[in-house]
Amino acid sequence: MRGGRVILRGIVQGVGFRPFVYATAERFGIRGSVINHGSEVEITAFGNQFEEFCSAVSKGPKMSVIDSVTVEPLPEGFAAPDNFSILPSADGARTGFIPADIATCESCLADMLNPKSRYYGYWATSCTDCGPRYSIIQAVPYDRERTSMDAFPPCDDCLADYHNPHNRRHHAQTIACTACGPKLSLTTNAGAPVETDDPIGKTAELLDAGCIVAVRGMGGFHICCVEESASRLKELLGRPHQSLAVMMTLESLGDYVVDPNDAEREMLSGPVHPIMILDKRDPAAHPELSELHNLGVMLPYTGLHHLLFEKLQHPLLVMTSANVPGTPMITETSYITERMGDVAEYILSHDREIINRCDDSVVRDGYIIRMSRGLAPLRTAMDLGNSQILGVGPELNANATIYKNGFLVTSPHIGNIRNPATVSYLNETIEKLTSLTGARPQIVAHDLHPQFLSTRVAHELAERYDAVLCPVQHHRAHIASVTTEEVVGIAIDGVGYGDDATIWGGEILTGSPENSYARTGHLEPVLMPGGDLATRFPERMLYGILPDDATLEMLAGRGWGDVALRVLSQQTAKKFNCPVTTSTGRVLDAAAALLGICRERTYDGEPSMMLEAYAARGTASPLPIKIVSGNGGADVLLTSEILKEGRAMLARGSSVEDTAASIQTALAKGIAEMTVRSAERSGIDTAALSGGVAINRSIRETILASLADANVPCRINPKYPFGDGCISCGQVVTAGVLSKAGKL
Repeated sequence: MRGGRVILRGIVQGVGFRPFVYATAERFGIRGSVINHGSEVEITAFGNQFEEFCSAVSKGPKMSVIDSVTVEPLPEGFAAPDNFSILPSADGARTGFIPADIATCESCLADMLNPKSRYYGYWATSCTDCGPRYSIIQAVPYDRERTSMDAFPPCDDCLADYHNPHNRRHHAQTIACTACGPKLSLTTNAGAPVETDDPIGKTAELLDAGCIVAVRGMGGFHICCVEESASRLKELLGRPHQSLAVMMTLESLGDYVVDPNDAEREMLSGPVHPIMILDKRDPAAHPELSELHNLGVMLPYTGLHHLLFEKLQHPLLVMTSANVPGTPMITETSYITERMGDVAEYILSHDREIINRCDDSVVRDGYIIRMSRGLAPLRTAMDLGNSQILGVGPELNANATIYKNGFLVTSPHIGNIRNPATVSYLNETIEKLTSLTGARPQIVAHDLHPQFLSTRVAHELAERYDAVLCPVQHHRAHIASVTTEEVVGIAIDGVGYGDDATIWGGEILTGSPENSYARTGHLEPVLMPGGDLATRFPERMLYGILPDDATLEMLAGRGWGDVALRVLSQQTAKKFNCPVTTSTGRVLDAAAALLGICRERTYDGEPSMMLEAYAARGTASPLPIKIVSGNGGADVLLTSEILKEGRAMLARGSSVEDTAASIQTALAKGIAEMTVRSAERSGIDTAALSGGVAINRSIRETILASLADANVPCRINPKYPFGDGCISCGQVVTAGVLSKAGKL
């Protein structure tokens, strides 16, 4: 007989690894044991088919990730047991990685819909392959007593399934049923119980009748209603024009959106079940759900959702995150009553504590827009040396990243760090990451902006940990999140604090994190009359780029009074409260204003998204592109010339749609041309693309196609968002590269 000690490191908690090892041992006639040490699983194995067993367990269960497999000889005198067993987790194992929450699997769904199953109709049915993970864990190792399921001791039947090696729920830490598991409750918005023996069925009735209901899900509350109530919901939320995400079954998709391709369909129905941005079948249809040409769609991803749709008469539900603007997603029932009782008429809740909130992930064209439920925490292998590093992220769309022992771990989406609630959430998330990973940061990386609340958090944490501070410029962090190698980086977004204390956002950055990237190109520096007012009212931004009589005449025709126009003109001429920006997002805002598409921004990104929606229905005509030499020899793309050409198109009678498409295309080609020039000058033949504007399909594809025509390959990081959800990663990567090179 042969044997040995097998150690597997990687994502081995919360993925059914020990039951998988047990079943594999049984298959190959192996005696021994398996124990969880947190970030590794240790197997003592003894049997004639030891090599075959090692090969099989090295593949792991489907949700696991194996980083390394080590096989060591057994000690002298080892006495093989008579069977194979799962040992309790090691007491000292207090660090490791927990996978993201996993959508309900097909097998559990079948159990819930099978009248002969004891899980029939039970909303919290799960197994080793699915269910909550990150949202319910307090500490590692991942065992029931360290999750919110500890409050629900399993009944005898569940214990029998738990200990049965041939059962799918063998050692499933979330196992529960109607007899012993979490319970649902339905109340009014004032907290009064609704008398019913079927909370899900009654909720479906209320929704079908047009009521708005707050539903507690896996990682937080959603505000839900049917399509006919969507306009009322948006009015109550104060978001009259913002698109609403919807949930529907796979069978209903074709009535609303263009058929997803195979990759999109796989993502929609896979373990993640994100919100997927899909083109509407009719771009003008369902304006109460989305005024854009696309719609955010997700499939039911929990047992509760599936059972709700079994009883719902309508084909879809609006599913928007329950939060007061600027604050985190609500997880507690009492907070719904206190903060959103004027919106939700009823509350469908449960008594399983949500320990770690987790909003829905958002994906478009296979690229991540928001990295959260199902995708995060995200663990990425990278050699950044021996220092333990924390990145606290930017101000907007923030998350946090920890580096330790060759791995980055990035938290789910946190939000905009602009108030005490989100600062507290950022600190809580960092505390959770450091606890789960056992990290004690030696370097704390943060944004260059001195007044960001996240920068203040970084300073406080550096003092607590006696760590070194590492400020990282926003757009350099964008590019560093893609690669550590030398590239010509394209960072296109709305805002980022630049080296010169102006607002950057249309940057060509050449080099690597180690040499800090030279700024070899950027968009034309323009004024933002009124500062933040120019982001709320895009016509101000238009005048900041085209401060001429023609623009004043246009604004007068739209109802601007003489006094307002005179103040705008004088303010701009004197550059009073007119920050300078090279932001791509602000150019798109100005284009939307020029075309009359959006005169006031009511939600983040509205002008540029409306511009894209119009452009999607248009045909682009080539516009002249003018690039000049700026300070230090950097290329400067004159965006004012592009907008002048767009204005001329309108004067010649071109449609708004065609003009929008032409402006977008010219801007993208100009950015690509600057990239090619930087590549030729530097001898670096590879580009990297990041920044929120890259979410725009037309702009992204035009840049990539133009670079391909010039034989400049372009890298994109598919694991991280284009937007600011990649910044904490880029901060950590930059700090790690500098530290490893002895420059920090």
